Amino acid sequence: MLLAGGRSTRYGAPKALAEVGGRTILSRALETLDDAVGDAVIVANDPEPYAGTGRRIRPDVRPGTGVLGGILTAVGWAAELGREAALVLACDMPFVAAPLLERLVAEAAPVRVSIAASDGPRGLEPLCAVYGVECAGPIVRALDRGERAIISFFDDVEVRRLPLEEVRRYGDPKRLFFNVNRPGERRAAERLADAPPESPQGGDSA
Repeated sequence: MLLAGGRSTRYGAPKALAEVGGRTILSRALETLDDAVGDAVIVANDPEPYAGTGRRIRPDVRPGTGVLGGILTAVGWAAELGREAALVLACDMPFVAAPLLERLVAEAAPVRVSIAASDGPRGLEPLCAVYGVECAGPIVRALDRGERAIISFFDDVEVRRLPLEEVRRYGDPKRLFFNVNRPGERRAAERLADAPPESPQGGDSA
């Protein structure tokens, strides 16, 4: 599921519709999700920017609760579809590799978070992760406590982190998880799109 619920205040316009390498970030992300799991859907409070995609779109079940509320919506939607988990990807990551997402899905389970480690400041990528449908209860309890941080419910569930050395099999983490929040970052993404990606380490992504 593509998480596109933010207001793009730092970008100044719907950042998912910004182009990188001649394609919108939105189309890149949807194609990656399609390659990884098939039919991708969108969680967004404002459906208008995404209406032309032909995808199913759903607003947050608890508006005003930020990204954590978007993840709650995603896992609830997955449960309605009879799935065990929701693969969640941010709408502002143009370079995530489908084989990495497939690996995260393979590591997931109904009560487990399967998440990619990164070399960023948080050390993990909560918007490139799989959330089991039974995470819904812990997320609701976190929201009821007034929590808004994505990881605020992690102590209540099993979290399986894909180590950074495994993530590198699918590409350079700095490129994989590059996100576009400001116009300057879009220009940097253009430079990354023009440069050939480094060969993944290992053979899992072949």
